[in-house]
Amino acid sequence: MKDILTFTDRGIYCPAGDFYIDPWRPVDRALITHAHSDHARPGMGAYLSTTGTAPVMRHRLGAIRLDTIRYGEVRQIGGARVSFHPAGHVPGSAQIRVAVGGQVWVVSGDYKTIADGLSEPFEPVKCHAFITECTFGLPIFKWTPQDVLASQINDWWAANAAAGRTSILGAYALGKAQRLLATVDPAIGPILTHGAIENTNDVLRAQGITLPRTIRVTRDTVHKDHPGALVLATPSALGTTWARRFGPASTAFASGWMALRGVRRRRAADRGFIVSDHADWDGLNDAIGATGASRVFVTHGYTGSFQRWLTGQGYDAHVVSTDYQGENLDHSEEDAA
Repeated sequence: MKDILTFTDRGIYCPAGDFYIDPWRPVDRALITHAHSDHARPGMGAYLSTTGTAPVMRHRLGAIRLDTIRYGEVRQIGGARVSFHPAGHVPGSAQIRVAVGGQVWVVSGDYKTIADGLSEPFEPVKCHAFITECTFGLPIFKWTPQDVLASQINDWWAANAAAGRTSILGAYALGKAQRLLATVDPAIGPILTHGAIENTNDVLRAQGITLPRTIRVTRDTVHKDHPGALVLATPSALGTTWARRFGPASTAFASGWMALRGVRRRRAADRGFIVSDHADWDGLNDAIGATGASRVFVTHGYTGSFQRWLTGQGYDAHVVSTDYQGENLDHSEEDAA
């Protein structure tokens, strides 16, 4: 049976529909799973995304030719029937289902299976072939339950506030930062945000997403005006002059990489919270099993190890090379994952 999606040097290509999914080089027509910069790139002739992803894409990419689609809506593109389904990664994120001649393939983009109270919850989509990330494709990666995570962060923040310290928490500007905002207790103190995070907050609030009140950090911001504050910072701002303006502070980083011993010290953080907008080990396996797919293609992450694991479980599993980065420990771009 002929493959309905192929892997090219420009991205994942559908010959029947003559479109690419999350291409990393300029193409005429791009279907986009979500607005992180490693999946939604400039230079495409035309874009198609969910209605929830479109505002952030316009904010980041400017005046682009962009069409939108609702979750579950079926669109005929050439000889392919296409639909977008919730991925649970960040608000508006999608898996893309492509059906051609009785075959169904699903490109997951980035996803997580645990509902976070902010993003549209992940929905398994039945298919013959599933293209999956495996950013955290090792058994060591298991995320802190949402209620436990909330207690950990709030207790850390409250203890710092009582001791006269500012709490600086590193998180990516799209998805992770807003998830943390929806998790913390605003009664503890004021919440300040890095400009890149607040810009994204503005876009999401305009879409009707409810977030607690936040205060944008500007060049005039001084810590004595905001005692006991929680500061949400982009990863690249941690340890810089921008962060040092807040006086005595405790710094933390929220990432799936905090599950690895020694990473907190490497990030020069006092505290690490184990949380990610990508699936953990159990989430990856549960998602793949729920699709019913016999063929699985793994991208970005622990691809070799995860492919061998899936083969041992009876899947026809393959590694494919892409330019996606996932949640990269060393990546400093503010909006990457």
